Amino acid sequence: MTVDEVVEVAKMLGQSSVSELARDHAIFSPTWKIEVHRRGAGPSAPAVTAYVSQAVGLFCVAADAVHGPQVAYAGLKLVGRDLSELERDAIAYAESVDGLFRYTPEGYAGPDDPGVVMRGQWVGQVLRSRPLFMVTRDGANTEWDSLPREEYRNGQSHA
Repeated sequence: MTVDEVVEVAKMLGQSSVSELARDHAIFSPTWKIEVHRRGAGPSAPAVTAYVSQAVGLFCVAADAVHGPQVAYAGLKLVGRDLSELERDAIAYAESVDGLFRYTPEGYAGPDDPGVVMRGQWVGQVLRSRPLFMVTRDGANTEWDSLPREEYRNGQSHA
């Protein structure tokens, strides 16, 4: 999807804002961030944040740990979870299907799917799960390499 297509869909879902991101890496094409707030909700953090690259289009959608929609992967709830509980459940799920789970470089457990990158988001004094649904963007080798700078910093400070 192009930035215009993402903005059109975002407007149908709720209030939205669009901003162009600073190019922190020359290998990435211009990128926009689209924040979508729940319809009818008072001022709050975005429920969903989408990132669109000029070269590849929509490459990342992040669900907020507090305001985001509930998303599951094969029955495993991914949004707003205590990270240790999510890890326990990801291991149990992998064992039940004779499958795998994976850790991000920061140690967050989640499904063994390259399209899902688990992040931590501070909610008060508790770190909660914030899943990102991604494809590799231009100039990157993996989804982790494609992580928008704003998402990398999300778990680093209190929200």
